[in-house]
Amino acid sequence: MNRIVTAFITLLIAISVLFSGPPAACAESPAPDVRPTSVLLEELLLSSSPYESVEGFASYYARRFEGRRTTSGHRYNPEKMTAAHESLPLGTVVRVVNPVSKQEVHVTITDRCAPKAFHFIDLSRAAAKKIGLWGKGKIKVVIIPILHDKLEEPA
Repeated sequence: MNRIVTAFITLLIAISVLFSGPPAACAESPAPDVRPTSVLLEELLLSSSPYESVEGFASYYARRFEGRRTTSGHRYNPEKMTAAHESLPLGTVVRVVNPVSKQEVHVTITDRCAPKAFHFIDLSRAAAKKIGLWGKGKIKVVIIPILHDKLEEPA
């Protein structure tokens, strides 16, 4: 939770710096950073995660898992943006990118999958459809952990 508060404060500072003009005394200051705000915010979020991005494979949950309890205690809902991963902490928000089509999705890790010799993530049906995985079985993806947040207790 402390990391989230720190990231939020850093985000607010970054936004205030982006939208404030240069000080009057700095007439000869270098050109301001003109990258889009979304790129700057994404870099800030990525820097708040202690985990590295990795290339791996993605698949999706089989229909038989619908309604079953996940490791986090929540029930698997194929329409939610969730995923299973072998080692990332439960509650971690992960960006999964299909490098071929450049489609991406943000999912929350709510379950565990079997250990594999390579990096692997198992996506919900909705997430699989969003990155063009649905119907293909498995594809190569880039897995980018963004934020770690404690999951709320299931109802």
